[in-house]
Amino acid sequence: MDAFTAGLLQRIRTTESDLTRARETGDDFLVEVEESELDDLRRLAAEHGVEVGVTHV
Repeated sequence: MDAFTAGLLQRIRTTESDLTRARETGDDFLVEVEESELDDLRRLAAEHGVEVGVTHV
């Protein structure tokens, strides 16, 4: 796995974790921010052929 792929997957995992935490604390604004970031990261992964897998976020 190259550095780009590893970094992208790490950012996705971190964002998923941040999204879960935002939901748990009821921070609606942060939920929207993290969902948007996650959408962007998943789009970027798809554009570069990076397999993200299914998440439960």
